[in-house]
Formats: sequence, C-alpha cells, structure tokens
Amino acid sequence: MTKLRVWWIPQMPMTPFYVPVESVKDGVLIMDTLAKYDEFELKNKVKPDYSNTGGLELFENNEWCDWYDEETGDDDPTEYINNYKQD
Repeated sequence: MTKLRVWWIPQMPMTPFYVPVESVKDGVLIMDTLAKYDEFELKNKVKPDYSNTGGLELFENNEWCDWYDEETGDDDPTEYINNYKQD
C-alpha cells in the first residue's frame, strides 16, 4: 500500500499542513482546490496578497519524499494525471 499526502503552505513563510490522500488523482484534486481557495481569498480581499506552495509526497524507505512515478519518471502529479491516467 502506497502512502501519499499533500503538503500545503497557504502563505509563505509558514510551516506546511498535511492532508493524507488515497491516490495521485485525489492529491491533485486537493492541491487544485487549495489553490483555488487561496485565489478566492485574494480576489475577495480576505488577505492582501499570498505566496502559496504545495506538493505531493510519498512515504518511501521510512521517510516522506517528493512524489514521482517509477514507470514514467514523471514528478509532476498534475501532468501525470493529464497524460497517463485515464480514470
């Protein structure tokens, strides 16, 4: 079983928060949703600016590391979903 999590920093500099996910597709959905929420807050003047960042991590060899696909070598989860996953 692969363990995955999204890490997200809504405003730099901050410490990230984490969201466990079941699949790369779920991770991409969470990251897209968080990005859209940050953009919504900016457009609606909830915060004056933002500098966000995030990503997908994989638990491997007893530590969290940046996600990548072993078959394709792709390390961008959004590109991976758009190019390789058809579900």
